[in-house]
Formats: sequence, structure tokens, C-alpha cells
Amino acid sequence: MENATISELFDLSHTQAADYLKSFTYPWEALKGISDFIISLGKTLSPDEYDQPSENVWVHKTAKIFPTAYLGAPCIIGANTEVRHCAFIRGSALVGENCVVGNSVELKNVILFDNVQTPHYNYVGDSILGYKSHMGAGSITSNVKSDKTNVVVKDSDESIETGIKKMGAILGDYVEVGCNSVLNPGTVIGRSTNIYPTSCVRGVVPANSIYKTGGIIVSKN
Repeated sequence: MENATISELFDLSHTQAADYLKSFTYPWEALKGISDFIISLGKTLSPDEYDQPSENVWVHKTAKIFPTAYLGAPCIIGANTEVRHCAFIRGSALVGENCVVGNSVELKNVILFDNVQTPHYNYVGDSILGYKSHMGAGSITSNVKSDKTNVVVKDSDESIETGIKKMGAILGDYVEVGCNSVLNPGTVIGRSTNIYPTSCVRGVVPANSIYKTGGIIVSKN
């Protein structure tokens, strides 16, 4: 399942998790260890660059945290990132540089690469969002199947058992997700792909594609 590998989805120069992610083939393999990784990384951060407002919470001095935002441990907020009013970072969140975590957005067990935007009413859980990816207003990652069984990632006739019950979506670099879309458990979206608004997405979507209403996928090439 080459389309779903870390090397195909991401430019690792745009995240502090580069060395961590290099130790895996598929991105969902990294989900279980995000919390421990953030704690170990946080301990290496310079106090000249990062404030530590509470235990296992590190915020870059250039980041802007609005007064009503909640930062749960462990988390790292990168340089020049905005965490806006009523954002709820539940914990286990590595947020890169120049990101936007918008009003009423909830993050949990995630890696956001640099320049990621989750600006309006998004839920992102047990997910990894690549460089310059964007979640349209109201779009969410659904991270648990209705029957509570382990998530399976499917690409045409090929499938991989993840062995985990909680997996949201993996967005490659430059992915655009339209407003009010639902990314079902085990969704993997290739680089530079666009998802139409109000889509219900599942499985592996190829890079450089457009995911249209009704699940029709066309290539941009």
C-alpha cells in the first residue's frame, strides 16, 4: 500500500516529529506513541524559546494563545502559531509552526505539521495532518468505528489491519478538506488532493486528486 506510506505522504522537514516518524512505515503506527514522544521532545526544548505554563505543556514564546483556550498535557505549540478562543487541546498534541487552531476546535492525540490550518469548529483526533493541509469549517475526523472494532485501512482491493480502535485521518501535505466533510476512521488522503465540501470519505484517496460528491475521484493530472 505504497500510497499510504509516510514517505509518500509527507515532507518530514516540516515537523519536529521527523525522527520519530522515520521509525515507522505507515503513519497510523505512530499514533500510540505520540504522548510519550511529546514528553521526551518537550524536555529537550530551550526555555529561552519555550514557556512552560504547566507540567508537560510547552508553548513557543512567539505563539499566540487566546485567553479562553485550553492546553491539556502533554502538548507542544510551535512558533508563530495561533490557538484561538475556546480551542480545546485535550492533550497529546504536537502543533507545528505557523499553525491555526481555531475557535471551538478540539485536538486529541495528533501531530500537526507546520502551516496546518484547523480554523473553525473542527474535531481532529488520533490523526496526522501534513504540511499546509487545511480543514474546512466544520470538517471532522471520525476516529472510532460504530461497532468499536479495530480500524482497517483500505485501498481498492488491498487492506491493512491497524490493530488499533482509534484512528481518525491522515492528511498528506497540501491537502484541502471542504467544509462539513467527515473523514471516516482509517481515511488516508494523498498529497495535494482536494475533498469537496460535505463529503463522506473513507479509505485511501490518491495524491493529486479531486474527491467529488458521491465519492467520485478524478485525477488532477
